Amino acid sequence: MRWGDMDAYGHINNVQIVRILEEARIAAFGPPRGPGLPGIEPPVSLFNDIPEGTLALIVEHKIRYVRTLEYRNVPAVVQLWIGAIKGASFDIHYLVQDPVTREDCVRATSHLAFVDEATGRVLRLTAEQKEKLDRFTPVPAEAAKPVP
Repeated sequence: MRWGDMDAYGHINNVQIVRILEEARIAAFGPPRGPGLPGIEPPVSLFNDIPEGTLALIVEHKIRYVRTLEYRNVPAVVQLWIGAIKGASFDIHYLVQDPVTREDCVRATSHLAFVDEATGRVLRLTAEQKEKLDRFTPVPAEAAKPVP
């Protein structure tokens, strides 16, 4: 969390919550091909291993604000896991917790698909991609139900 992420109400703004989800997703699965300079390898090399000309796009976000996430000078705790893996898409679930109290603040889901940049067509997940994702499908014990 950053000081500038607070809004006039003194808690982390909803737009910044979406950015926190993005940062957690990129930290876990790697940046998409091309942007930025090389850094450390992500725990699951998924986005940076997609073929040239493939885009990893968010189809939908669902966000439930359970309680306000107040600013603290330590990072929020974000847990991620994979939900439904379909033929051409998958879900990433998030649980954002207060870093001190560990109270649940945000439950969210992002529905993603890989798209061919040239044609705009959705690409089917490969067996290798499904295998990588499948290892992360168990829901953490601390996580509640996915966002309805």
